[in-house]
Amino acid sequence: MTRAKTTPAATRAADRIARSWVSFVGSGPGDPDLLTVRAVDLLRQADVVITEVPEHAAMVRQLLGLPEPVEAPEGAEAADAAATDDAEPLGPELVDGGFGEDGQPLTHAARAKVVVKQAKRGLRIVRLLAGDPFLYASGPEEAQACAKAGLGFEIVPGVSSVAAVPAYAGIPLTSKDHREVSVVTCGDKVDWREYADKRTLVLLSAVGQIGEIAEALVAAGRSPQTPVAMTRVGTTTEQQTLVSTLESIAVDARSARMAPPAITVIGDVVDLREKLSWFETKPLFGWRVLVPRTKDQAASLSVGLRGYGGVPEEVPTISVEPPRNPLQMDKAVRGLVEGRYEWIAFTSVNAVRAVREKFEEYGLDARAFSGLKIAAVGDKTAAAIAAWGLRADLVPSGEQSAAGLLADWPEYDEVLDPINRVFLPRADIATETLVAGLIDLGWECDDVTAYRTVRATPPPAPVRDAIKSGKFDAVVFTSSSTVRNLVGIAGKPHPSTVIAVIGPATAKTAEEHGLRVDVLSPKPDVDALVSALADFGASRRQSMVEAGEPVTKPSERKPSARRKARAK
Repeated sequence: MTRAKTTPAATRAADRIARSWVSFVGSGPGDPDLLTVRAVDLLRQADVVITEVPEHAAMVRQLLGLPEPVEAPEGAEAADAAATDDAEPLGPELVDGGFGEDGQPLTHAARAKVVVKQAKRGLRIVRLLAGDPFLYASGPEEAQACAKAGLGFEIVPGVSSVAAVPAYAGIPLTSKDHREVSVVTCGDKVDWREYADKRTLVLLSAVGQIGEIAEALVAAGRSPQTPVAMTRVGTTTEQQTLVSTLESIAVDARSARMAPPAITVIGDVVDLREKLSWFETKPLFGWRVLVPRTKDQAASLSVGLRGYGGVPEEVPTISVEPPRNPLQMDKAVRGLVEGRYEWIAFTSVNAVRAVREKFEEYGLDARAFSGLKIAAVGDKTAAAIAAWGLRADLVPSGEQSAAGLLADWPEYDEVLDPINRVFLPRADIATETLVAGLIDLGWECDDVTAYRTVRATPPPAPVRDAIKSGKFDAVVFTSSSTVRNLVGIAGKPHPSTVIAVIGPATAKTAEEHGLRVDVLSPKPDVDALVSALADFGASRRQSMVEAGEPVTKPSERKPSARRKARAK
């Protein structure tokens, strides 16, 4: 008997298949925050992510902090292209598993072929599916194809739109009085007589047929007054819910221009939405909010806005750069190490970062602060200091500003203070208030430029047009420089746009540039600023509800005569 020879190529192929592993991951109904912890971990470890819908690629990039793809300019040299190909890849490779080259949706069998082909490369594969992989999805067929090919796989359940979208609309599918629920896909022929009882119905793919479905249910014995709710693009800030009845839903859906994707719920549980609606009633729900900050500082502000239902759009207006002449900073850091200072006062997170980077440049660490007292202008700056392993000795007990810091700063005492000098690393455009106040208290100051703030490049034309034409609902200014720089690079926001500022100085700058300030933060803190804007949005919404008006966003309303008068 002759034994078949195994070629090296066949052995390598077998080894790749043995190493292959596919994770079928549910991406949930649309809100990236509904991804499971396991899903996020797998996406971070993946070599290849096979997407299903166009939104998946953007979601993966945002989750992993990856830059948007940049198209190569026409006529680029081949050598440049080759250099790009050889570069270290950023993040996983993204493969479209939802649509073919012709732009048409792939069949379940075609999607399975894409998955198997990628898995045979011997890489870590994540197959990202909308909702849940095993609920109204192609996951079962694709997993069977992997099993047939001898490829290992796992299933990571996702939050299904069947339950999530009604929940985000404030509609429970079951309650103590309503225990039965049926999910019906309306793409196939359905005998609606089977659903003539009072059970809750969840309809998928029903938007185009809702009129016929409603008629069939009424003919089968359901009351024409049975409540109906249709929610489109659920769990996103574009979510829209229409509440009607079986006899009126067809006309109402056409009037509201409801379009897929949408989930329809039929039954008495819809009435609970009046008390349980929580998502669409958020104070900033769907508001497009301009965040003009340095790119690396916008994260916490954007997170806060999303928590209130806002849609933040970060537009860098300031770029933080090293000082033009680093010698002054070098001299001050050497003086700090040699014991020249009694205090160091940090007036911003950027100042903390600048000193820390200089320490790393010299190979120093937090031990160099031994014996030195540390002051922070506010809680955020103190947190940045704590992240370095240090503790601020002085944080204002009242207003978190230079004035607040001075109010708590001790006078120089020749007996208690062996050294009378303060190291003050700051921006190149910082005011002299703190320096003058410290001198009055008997201290000498080394006011050192630790970093420069320069105007960023203008945003793209569509963003500039949106700012000027009122397509933004609000803009949040966190400093006077953000006001000056935004107006300088993009123009003045439209009068209908709500202007929120972090403090009196920023408000004064905004007014000097012809802007009407609607929201003033009670203290110079990002979280307080976001909360103040949310309070404004909540009051605005409440006044519309009490007046019997439809709730609209600022971008959907023209400025009233009163507001125009205030702007004069």
